[in-house]
Amino acid sequence: MDVFLSQLFIGLSVASVLLLVALGLTFTFGQMNVINMAHGEFVMAGAYTVYVLQTSVFSASMATLAFGLALPLAFLVGGVLGLILEFTLIRRLHGRPLDTLLVTWGVSLILQQVARDIFGAPNVQVKAPPFLDGGITLAGVSMPYTRLFIIGLVVVALVAIWFYLSKLPAGRRMRAVVQNRDLASASGVRTPRVDRLTFFIGSGLAGVAGVAVTLLGSIGPTLGTNYIIDAFLVVIVGGLGQLRGAIIAAIALGVANAYLEYWTDASLAKAAVFGLIVVFLQFRPQGLVVTRRRGLA
Repeated sequence: MDVFLSQLFIGLSVASVLLLVALGLTFTFGQMNVINMAHGEFVMAGAYTVYVLQTSVFSASMATLAFGLALPLAFLVGGVLGLILEFTLIRRLHGRPLDTLLVTWGVSLILQQVARDIFGAPNVQVKAPPFLDGGITLAGVSMPYTRLFIIGLVVVALVAIWFYLSKLPAGRRMRAVVQNRDLASASGVRTPRVDRLTFFIGSGLAGVAGVAVTLLGSIGPTLGTNYIIDAFLVVIVGGLGQLRGAIIAAIALGVANAYLEYWTDASLAKAAVFGLIVVFLQFRPQGLVVTRRRGLA
C-alpha cells in the first residue's frame, strides 16, 4: 500500500510539471494550429531567470526573495519571447503546422546556442528557497515540499486560467477563436490581436514552468527538450485547446509513467506509455475532450 501511494504521489508531481509546461501549448496549438518547438526554450528561459536573480542580482541569503520575484518575471520573459516569435514568424505561418515545426525547431536550436554562449554549456544548480527544504510524511509516503509547491503552483495557474477564460471578455474571445476562427472573425473579433495575447500567455506559462523545474534538479541549455515532447503528447491526448482534457491527460500520463517506471525502468516506461497513446489515438484521434460544433445536415 505504501508503494502504491508513493508512486501515486510521484505520478501526480510528474503530471503537475507536464501540465504546467503543456498549458501554453494547449491554447497556442489548439487556437492557431502551429507546432511551436521553441516552447521548451521558453521553459529554459524561465529557469535561467531564477539563476540570474540568485547569482547576479541578490545574494545567496536572499534566495527566497529571488525565487518569489522570479515567478512573475519569468512569466514576463517567456511572454515577451513568445510575442517576438509570433510577430516575426508565427503570424506568417498560420494553419501550416509542418512549416511552423521546422521554423520553430530552428529557433529552438538558436536559443539553445545563445544560452550556451551566455551561461556556458555545463548545467548549473539553482538554490531552492529555505522554506521548501524538507518535507512531510503522510500515510507512509514521503512528500518533499518542493513537489508539493509545484502541485500548488499548478492549481493556482489552473484557477487563474479558468477565471480568465470564463469571466473576462478577453478570455471569452480566446475561446471563440479556438472553437471557430472564421466565425469569430466574422463576428468582429480581431483574431490577430487574440493570437498575440494567447501566445504571450502561453509562452509566459512556459516561463513559470521553468521556475518550477529548477526545484527538481540542475538546469542547462537543453532543459526544454526534456519536456517538450511529453507536453505535446498531453495536448494531443487531451484534445486541442481543451483545458479539461489537458488536465486529465497529464494526470493519466504522469501516473502511468510513475507506475510503469517502478516496475520496469525509465526507457521501457517511456516506450510503454507511448505505445498506450498510439493505441488510444487509434480509437479516439481527436483526443479525450472534443468541442461540439453544430454543422449542416
